[in-house]
Amino acid sequence: MRVLFCVALGLLPLQASDDPRWVVYEPGEVEEAGGGGRHIVLVSGDEEYRSEEALPMLGQILARRHGFRCTVLFAQNPETGVIDPDNQAHIPGLAVLGDADMLVLFTRFRRLPDADMKHIVDFVESGKPVLGLRTATHAFNYEADSKSPYAHWSFRSKSWPGGFGRQILGETWIRHHGHHGRESTRGLVPEKSRAHPVVRGVEDVWGPTDVYGVTELPEGATVLLNGSVRAGMTHDAPAVDGPRNAPMHPVAWARELPREAGSPQRIVCSTIAAAIDLASEDLRRLMVNACYWGLRLPVPEGADVRPLTPYKPTMYGFGGYVRDMRPVDHALSPEDPR
Repeated sequence: MRVLFCVALGLLPLQASDDPRWVVYEPGEVEEAGGGGRHIVLVSGDEEYRSEEALPMLGQILARRHGFRCTVLFAQNPETGVIDPDNQAHIPGLAVLGDADMLVLFTRFRRLPDADMKHIVDFVESGKPVLGLRTATHAFNYEADSKSPYAHWSFRSKSWPGGFGRQILGETWIRHHGHHGRESTRGLVPEKSRAHPVVRGVEDVWGPTDVYGVTELPEGATVLLNGSVRAGMTHDAPAVDGPRNAPMHPVAWARELPREAGSPQRIVCSTIAAAIDLASEDLRRLMVNACYWGLRLPVPEGADVRPLTPYKPTMYGFGGYVRDMRPVDHALSPEDPR
C-alpha cells in the first residue's frame, strides 16, 4: 500500500533527512524567493484532517518555490517509525524548534511528554511567529487531574482560559457551526481586510470542511476570511439561508500578540485547512503569505503555490490514512521541479 500511495502522489522513497523520523526540504534555487533560508518547522498530528498529507505539500512549496528551509514532523508509532495520527503522545524531532524561525502547527488533542512539549512552549513563548491550522485551536488535551506543568495549555483549561488555542491563536474548540460532512465552506475576504498582506492574491477559497464556531476573537484580531456555510459539498454549492450566515463566523484571522520584550508576536490561524481544503490554490496562497507576514518579510504579489508533485489529498475522516507510510515517503528527489 505504501508504494502505491507514493506513486499516486508522485513521491519518491528517498532519504528525507539525516534522521528518518522526519523530512527536511532545503531551499530551492528560485530567483525571486524571499525566504532567505529561514527555518520553518511544520508539526502534524491529527486523527481526522490529514495533516500528514497537507504539511509535506506545504513545506515543499515553501522550500522549493520560496527559499525557506522546512522541516516536517509527524505523529508516529515509536517502535515502527510509521506515521500514526492516532498516536497522541509521540512526535519525534521537536527539538529542531530550537533553531526554527516559525512554527506551523496542525495537531489535535495531543498529550506529549513534558520534555517534548517544552520545545513547543519555549518556541511559542519566545515570541516567534505561529501559524495554526484547523484543529490547532484544540491542539492539546490534558486530563483534568494532570500534574504536567503544561496542563494549562489544554483546550479546556480553566486556569488559562481556553489554553493555547484561545490565549495564543485567538480561539479554542467551540463546536461545528456548519453540518460536518454535509456542508462545506466558502472563504470570503471582508472588504475592510482586503489590504492585509496575508490575503494578497486570495479571491477564490472553497473547501469541503465545515465552518467552526467562534465566540469572539480577541481585541485587535483582523478577520482574513469569513466562512460562508454552503448547502452542499461542491464548489458551486449555494450559501445556506438563515442565521448561520448572518453573521458569518471567521475561519481565518491574524493578530499581533504583545510580548514583554521585542516586537509583538505575529499569529495567524485558519480553521479551513484540511488536506482536502488545500486543493484550493488561493487557500495555499494564504498559507504561504502568512509565513512571509509572520516573519516580517515582503509578501509576494502573486505567490507561486503550485505543488511540487501531484497533490491528491485524501478526504477527511477518522481512520482511512495510509497505515504503513513513513516520513521518507514524502521526500523530494533532485529531479523534482524547483
